[in-house]
Formats: sequence, structure tokens, C-alpha cells
Amino acid sequence: MNRIVSLIASSTETVCALGFQDQLVGRSHACDYPPSVLELPICSEAKFDLNGTSLEIGERVRRTLENGNGVYRTHGDILRRLNPTVIITQDHCEVCAVGLKNVEQVASNELNYDPAIVSLAPSSLDSIFEGMIEIASQLGDGSKGEVLVDSIEQRIERVTKIVSSLDSPKRRVACIEWVEPLMVAGNWMPELVELVGAIDVLGPKTIHAATIDFGQLSASDPDTIIVMLCGWGIEKAREELEPVLKSGAWDELRAVREGRIFYSDGNHFFNRPGPRLADSLEILAEIMHPKSFRYGYEGKSWARR
Repeated sequence: MNRIVSLIASSTETVCALGFQDQLVGRSHACDYPPSVLELPICSEAKFDLNGTSLEIGERVRRTLENGNGVYRTHGDILRRLNPTVIITQDHCEVCAVGLKNVEQVASNELNYDPAIVSLAPSSLDSIFEGMIEIASQLGDGSKGEVLVDSIEQRIERVTKIVSSLDSPKRRVACIEWVEPLMVAGNWMPELVELVGAIDVLGPKTIHAATIDFGQLSASDPDTIIVMLCGWGIEKAREELEPVLKSGAWDELRAVREGRIFYSDGNHFFNRPGPRLADSLEILAEIMHPKSFRYGYEGKSWARR
């Protein structure tokens, strides 16, 4: 029987979707789905207060990185008590979650054995699916990973089949992942936007979110802006963007003039490369094609301005 510590929210969801939840013994501070995992011991934490505005948090991240320190720490004493046989971490983004180097160092210092360490690097839909299969294989049944990926791909295909039948112009979309500084979502998000028949005007494919200025946002001429703040939900997205919108500078944007500003739960969906990316695609489909898609996400996972 495996003893799994998952240090990424998305991999915790994946472990549960694969049917191995009963083998989870520890989680990260960010793991909150399914809700039952909240009972597990927390094995990591941020090195600074995560409360505040996007500007305040961004400054704390910047200062921490400038000091040559990682953003998160792993609790070696808790790992030692949990005795994990498998630890799941990542080496894709040092700002998003505990990184591989930190986990390797803590495991080496605190454990008198070598657990299997699975390190993921999700940057595209394909790499996310590969990670799911890798986790399943490490846990002893790679076929479960293939079944999970197939179920997600079937949901994606159902959406794209309907989208391909629609006779509608391609929306020009900007996906805002952070407000101060202004950042647009990258990695798998441009792929998801394309799958619903739209154009991501600024997001970099398969690489991290990009910092932009207002001039770049304006020049890209989006007719739709979706706010999907990293680590936050709908209300925080609204709270962060509304003061900016009311400043007047954004009035010239077509998306503002046409009333196409949307707030979403970035934390649970768009920022999290796990099984619920299928939900993320369906949310985008509802936003882009409200007459053709009615899954019931509006008001729960996304909202109009």
C-alpha cells in the first residue's frame, strides 16, 4: 500500500480521481478538493502572509525570490511522522507550489530512506495528461491514468464538436491572471481558449503567465476579458479589478464598452492543471456561447460583471 504525500493541489485531485484517495497521508497548504482531503496533515506553507491585495502579495513574492529563497517550505518533521513512500511535487513554477529541489533536500535531511518522488511539469494539455498517467503508474496502475485521461478527452471532444458546428465570429479574449502587476495566463489556457473557438490575444502557450502593461492590453483589442486570478475565486477577482475599471483608463477597451468582463474561480479551475480542466473548458464554453452551452456553472464558478 502506498503512503502518498501530494504537495500540489492539482495532483491531490488527480490522486483522488484515480481512486487512490485512501492512500493519501498528507497534502499541501493549498490542497482543498475534494473537501475530504482537508482532514489530512498539511506538509507545506508559504513563507509569507498570503492575505492582501495582488500588489502586496506580488511584492512579498518578489522580495522572497530576490533573497534567493523559495516561496514555500516543506515541513520535514511532518514528513518524517507520515513516512511517505511517494511524494508528488513539481518543477514547473517556483511561485505556484513547493518545488522539486526543496522536496529533495527535506526528504534527504529528514527521512532515513528514499521515497519515490514524482515531479510534474504541467505546461500544456498533453503534459498534464502525461502527468496523470505518470502518477497512476507510480502508484501501481498506469491503466487508471489512461482511463482518467480518456474521460477528460471525451468531455473536451463533446464541447469542441458543438463549437465546430456554430456559425459565430471568433471572440478575442484576454485572460487576466494577476492585476498588479498585470499578467495574462499562459501554459494550457491559450489551448482551452482555442478549443472554444476563440483567440487568446496575449497568452503565451506552454510557458508561464506573462507580465504586460495596459498599452499592450489595449493594443490587443480584446472583446472579452476573463479574470481568473491565480489562487483566488470570483469575489477576490471582482474586488481586485473593480477599482482598476473605475479609474477610467479601461473605458477605452472594447471588452469594457461592450460589457464583456467576466469573473471566474481561477483557483479551482483555470490555474489548476488537474481533472477539473474539463470543467474549465465547459465554463469557457458557457461564457463564449451562452445560447449553446448551459452547464449551470454561472453564479458558482463564473459571473458577469
